[in-house]
Amino acid sequence: MNDAAVPQAGEARPALERWVGWAVPATPQELAAALWAFGYFFMLLGGNYVLRPLRDQMGIAGGVRNLPWLFTATFLTLLIAQPLYGALVARLPRARFIPIVYHFFVANIALFWLLLTLDIEAVIVARVVFVWVSVFNLFAVAVFWSFMADIFSAEQGKRLFGFIGAGGTAGAVLGPSITILLSKPLGPVNLLIVAAVFLEVAVFCVYRLERAAVTRTGTPAETRPIGGNAFAALPKLIRSPYLLGVALWVSLLSFGATILYFQQANIVAETVHGAAEQTRVFASIELAVNLISLAIQVFATGYFLKRFGSGIAAAALPAVYVVGFIAIALAPTLIVVLVVQVLQRSMNFAIANPARQVFFTVVDREEKYKAKNLIDTVVYRGSDALYAWVYESLHAVGLKLGVIALVAWPVVVVWLVLSIVLGRTQERRAAEPAPAKAA
Repeated sequence: MNDAAVPQAGEARPALERWVGWAVPATPQELAAALWAFGYFFMLLGGNYVLRPLRDQMGIAGGVRNLPWLFTATFLTLLIAQPLYGALVARLPRARFIPIVYHFFVANIALFWLLLTLDIEAVIVARVVFVWVSVFNLFAVAVFWSFMADIFSAEQGKRLFGFIGAGGTAGAVLGPSITILLSKPLGPVNLLIVAAVFLEVAVFCVYRLERAAVTRTGTPAETRPIGGNAFAALPKLIRSPYLLGVALWVSLLSFGATILYFQQANIVAETVHGAAEQTRVFASIELAVNLISLAIQVFATGYFLKRFGSGIAAAALPAVYVVGFIAIALAPTLIVVLVVQVLQRSMNFAIANPARQVFFTVVDREEKYKAKNLIDTVVYRGSDALYAWVYESLHAVGLKLGVIALVAWPVVVVWLVLSIVLGRTQERRAAEPAPAKAA
């Protein structure tokens, strides 16, 4: 709670400030930007989570054994998309390139809707949609957090990123709820249009957030392009031990998530029958994850980050895996796998992800938009593809879910230690003068 957030007048805006001040330590000057960021993330993840249950069901419908190929296709797509995005960032200011990215995704959605409605190569289009949703999920969110790391400082991030993340979680609660309620009356294909509407409203929030950020700082809008070249992301990453450490953290995040995702896919395919029932199971997982995450983000994330720092917060996620993989090894059942999935994803969204975004508040602008995007997309999905084949190889030689969990356990222990190291480095860089941070 921050006394600076208490209003001085009895009008609607001070009443809103009073409510936000109770939920998050925001100052009156930060309020508008925090609320527009909340709304932006709400709409972005609302649209995303309308699509995710459909994507997961398509993955099973295409055969669990084909998932490594779809993960690989996602990675290859990101390899192509990354330099195109880098070129856009180099040439346009953020107020222009961010809306362009989202308008492009909306155009894709419209094309998919048309092809699926006309039943043109439905099986092939369904596989393309699986890959596309996987790309969109990372790209759209990576752009969002790059924007947040650019307009908020490390200190503000620790206070506000939990609240802003709650906006995304609220949207992620609404998204699968819409899918559950409307998948039968509208049909899965028409849910694409619902997702497109969410994205267009998110673009409106981008424009308002840009204006609110200018008002908060009292400085002119950032109209200069980020600069550099389309391929600057990789050299930036390679030359920075700190960014390499963050990239390894993200790769290990993918390791845990991929192993658990395949365990979930296998056990759901074996024990839950029928596309409709499988879609409902996945939507129910999304709903449970996001309700838990929302409660933590609103009431605990800001305090946790301020009290324990980004390192301990980032370590909370691998700690869940350390316990969860032991539980799966002892009892490799549907309920245990789903409980671990819900717990790890809730911890990721509510605590670890805001901590990871704080890691990027202490790097320069080109690193925030280029190297960060490379890490959040290509490194993450490349790791997905690699670990998908690792899992498939372990499964092919006859290892069961419980044994695979034991094999994965030492890796997540290393991930936990890395989290602490990165947190200490971030705190040190945050305390350095600005030029040193950008180095």
